[in-house]
Amino acid sequence: MDNVRLIARLDVKGPNLIKGVHLEGLRILGLPNEFARKYYYEGADEIIYMDIVASLYGRSHLGQIIRDAVEDIFIPLTVGGGIRSVENARDVLRSGADKVAVNTAAVKDPNLILNIAREFGSQCMVSSIEAKKISHGKWEVYVENGREKTGIDVMDWSKQCALKGAGEILLTSIDQEGTRKGFDVDLVKAVTSVVNIPIIASGGMGTTSDMVNVVNNGGANAVAMADILHYGRQSFHEIRKAAIDAQISVRTYAQ
Repeated sequence: MDNVRLIARLDVKGPNLIKGVHLEGLRILGLPNEFARKYYYEGADEIIYMDIVASLYGRSHLGQIIRDAVEDIFIPLTVGGGIRSVENARDVLRSGADKVAVNTAAVKDPNLILNIAREFGSQCMVSSIEAKKISHGKWEVYVENGREKTGIDVMDWSKQCALKGAGEILLTSIDQEGTRKGFDVDLVKAVTSVVNIPIIASGGMGTTSDMVNVVNNGGANAVAMADILHYGRQSFHEIRKAAIDAQISVRTYAQ
């Protein structure tokens, strides 16, 4: 396996970095780029910015945030929220993002994945999937930042995303998100077993052992973390050391 990527996830509402539980109960933490710069200098492999209300209001407000970020952050940036068209994706990439993450609009029109991948390459197209468990071994796709159910099976949708040209999947467990109780390893394992593109596990990291578990037992190719970083419970230095101690292949240098 290639190096497992350690990724900071920043959920943004307006100008603010926020954090919630189950994608609800949002708390303002500060300015996103102040956190992003800290994580960059600590040695994050990538940063994900998600505008959590963009799909609700019809446009993303991350453009200026990303333009400011790329002045002194030199690792890949993924931006999601409010991307409804190839033109929206182009605007985000022109702002300085390396990849776009699409959820709600792609569920409404799966060919959006295909069109973005054709225009900019699969490496730029990330399918963001918000999953909620409905029974043993079954999860449903949610959209609108976890507010709306779709009736779509996560495994079926994951396979369709891969077939349409997504370069990777950002897989968020709504059930585990913000709980500090660990990732939904069964969910990650189920998705990694049906697609051959990288899976970024998101939602629930409370300790470094959760990262080790989702990589070793879920097959995650990358781990997105928020709460554990934002509240200063662990630094990227400590998280990377824990990965190395567990013999997980990660980048071994920091900024």
